[in-house]
Amino acid sequence: MDTRIDELRQKHASLETKIDGEVQRPHPDDSVISHLKKEKLRLKDEIASLERA
Repeated sequence: MDTRIDELRQKHASLETKIDGEVQRPHPDDSVISHLKKEKLRLKDEIASLERA
C-alpha cells in the first residue's frame, strides 16, 4: 500500500507543477487550471483514505 501512496504523491506533485506552469503563462486557461485542481484534490482525498486504512 505504501507504494500506491508514493505513486499518488508523485502524481499529486506533478499536478502541482502543471498548475504552477499554467498559472505562469501570459494567458492562463482557467478551465485547465480548474480541471488540474480537481484532479489534485481527488488524489489528495485518495491518499488520505489510504493512510487511514
